[in-house]
Amino acid sequence: MRHRHLACVAAILAASIAGSAAEAHDPHRGVQAGGSSPATAAEVPFLEENAAAMDRMMAGMDVAPTGDLDADFTAMMIPHHQGAIDMAVAYLRYGTNPQLRRLAQEIVVEQQQEIAAMRLAVGQSLPPSAPVPTQPAAASPAEPAATPPAAPIAASAHQHDHGSDAAPAPPAVARH
Repeated sequence: MRHRHLACVAAILAASIAGSAAEAHDPHRGVQAGGSSPATAAEVPFLEENAAAMDRMMAGMDVAPTGDLDADFTAMMIPHHQGAIDMAVAYLRYGTNPQLRRLAQEIVVEQQQEIAAMRLAVGQSLPPSAPVPTQPAAASPAEPAATPPAAPIAASAHQHDHGSDAAPAPPAVARH
């Protein structure tokens, strides 16, 4: 099951990253040597959001050891999980592949549940819930408000077997 989840994450990352790490930081440049075509105008906002999510994640994971292994682990893993959420939300704003959109929805739900489980495990309180925006950030005020994505298929924690009728795992179980 864990390998299936990692494969899902890899599929979304492969679909969302259009070139080298250098390009992720400069989405206006095309794919470099050995790549396909330059980023299209439609891809640029997605690539910018994805690069910003990666930068926030990497900065958030750069923590100095405190001597408390549990606190250090969660201090690094929470930004890592939030980075996955941010990248999945960016895909939901701009991506159109129904299978990848569904996977992105699952990633948002599961990573939020795992962040909550980690915070509770080390005695941190949970922040207030907020809707996940999935519409392009450049939406004008005249456009309808952002609507949440369709109901995720993995609303119960960690049920990675897509299409299984098995009972879901308890929501507080974190496996990553």
